[in-house]
Amino acid sequence: MSDADIVIEPVEGKQGRATFVDLGREFAAREAHSIPQLRSEQLELIDPEKNPFFGHATVQLFIACREGKPVGRIAAHIDHLALELPAEQGMGPSTGMFGYFDAEDENVSRALLSRAEEWLREKGMTRMIGPLSLSIWEEPGLLVKGQDHPPMIMMGHHPAHYADWIESGDFTVTKRLFTYDLDITSDFPKIVQRIVASGERNERIRIRPIEMKRWEEEIRVVLHILNDAWSDNWGFVPFTEAEIDHAAKKMKPIIKPRLNMIAELDGRPVAFMMVLPDINEVLKKVDGRLFPFGWFHLLRWLRKPMGAGLRVPLMGVLKEFQNSRIASQLAFMMIEHIRRNALSDYGSRRSEIGWILDDNKGMIAIADTIGSSVNREYVIYEKAIGVS
Repeated sequence: MSDADIVIEPVEGKQGRATFVDLGREFAAREAHSIPQLRSEQLELIDPEKNPFFGHATVQLFIACREGKPVGRIAAHIDHLALELPAEQGMGPSTGMFGYFDAEDENVSRALLSRAEEWLREKGMTRMIGPLSLSIWEEPGLLVKGQDHPPMIMMGHHPAHYADWIESGDFTVTKRLFTYDLDITSDFPKIVQRIVASGERNERIRIRPIEMKRWEEEIRVVLHILNDAWSDNWGFVPFTEAEIDHAAKKMKPIIKPRLNMIAELDGRPVAFMMVLPDINEVLKKVDGRLFPFGWFHLLRWLRKPMGAGLRVPLMGVLKEFQNSRIASQLAFMMIEHIRRNALSDYGSRRSEIGWILDDNKGMIAIADTIGSSVNREYVIYEKAIGVS
């Protein structure tokens, strides 16, 4: 069949969003190692009333149909905060995005990407990057290596042929993101142990767990550090106050204090490391459904996620300390303290660090030093789209 057999319609309203989500779930179910996510969470992410990302973004969802049957989907969106950033940081003026990409075949892929490109061009965009679904802080990139094992929490999973289809549409790679697998049952190399021991003797340094009784305050400390630490990174878009409030509410149930650390220097919070137990393990068991009994298994797991794999989605050191000896020392100390707690409290055996940008030499050096290895690679593409 040709592209002429494909009709692409904009998604409108609650029912349209439900169809969009269910179509994505159908595509995901075809992949051997995909993990079914909670449908309610997926619906919330594309609901303008519930996801604060829409407070600074314009979004249009599309579904492709052939002979009346849905055969693909895509989102085209503009993050207005990203437009204000320097172009050398990956976003910048006139940069639009695509995400939530799924297609039955290459013809559908071509039609969807063309429709997203057309929509962005009509809005005055001259460059298109993606996939980003929807925010850089949600699920960035297309999985190009690592389809042979399940993703961890908040990481996408895509068939290998999507890369070929996107690249055939004149998209080129603009950034690679890596995740690193780490066996946490083994002690770190001697050099890391010496660095950690030295820091533990330093009275100026304190590594402490997040205090859940002060959760609202603590999450603001963490995200303040994040906004400063990542401000020069490729793709960085600052968290808004609404997004901080939303993140605080959504993340609290899965935060385990002894797995999340804040580093203080002379009593001042200067670094943090966030670690999440891999909820995908229980979502797989309940097939992503809360009813009739999924909620029971989920709540029981959340109370004590024994043996859970762990993911390090975020860490940061205030910019004034970056590229210094103290920055790496604080990182190693937080990693080691969390490793010990994960072993003693939950019997965890592995962790995944990332994503890490391919040009983040500092984080890559830390990942290499503690003996982790790349287990998944994601790609973000770009294309010049001109103006209409």
